[in-house]
Amino acid sequence: MDETEFWELIDTARRGAEGDPEDQADLLVERLCRLDPEAVLDFARHFEVRYQRASTWELWGAAWILLGGASDDAFDCFRCWLIGQGREVYEGAVHDADALADLLDDFDEEVDGDGEDLGYAADEAYEQLTGVVAPDLDIPPPPAEPVGTPIDLENDRALAERLPRLWERFGD
Repeated sequence: MDETEFWELIDTARRGAEGDPEDQADLLVERLCRLDPEAVLDFARHFEVRYQRASTWELWGAAWILLGGASDDAFDCFRCWLIGQGREVYEGAVHDADALADLLDDFDEEVDGDGEDLGYAADEAYEQLTGVVAPDLDIPPPPAEPVGTPIDLENDRALAERLPRLWERFGD
């Protein structure tokens, strides 16, 4: 599976779910189950690499602003949701987290920002196809801390300075 196929699966599931992350995960599992197990593992590798790449202080700050606070677990779920938004939003945000102010049409913290189920879609599909748990993906472990210069997430001024457009649009 190449990168284009990966993003097509993400996008078709998102469109089919009309933006609901839980429905998107269900549709993604359904579509992945139409593939062979090795293609599902390829999808999982693509997902994991992007998940790790999104572990930056700026994106944690963005999650904090959008969600009104974000524990490390909430940030993990946010990164899965971010991947689920598709290539344009994901790449734009990884390049410049503050760009989410322009990339997101709206944000409802009751529905948006939590894509935990998306993070398990490949594992679930693999298990449905094979009856066994997915093997290790042979991807180096992620860094212990997010990449970049740390942000004091509980300091509104620090967040507003680092992510001014996002703060202006979605901050408290």
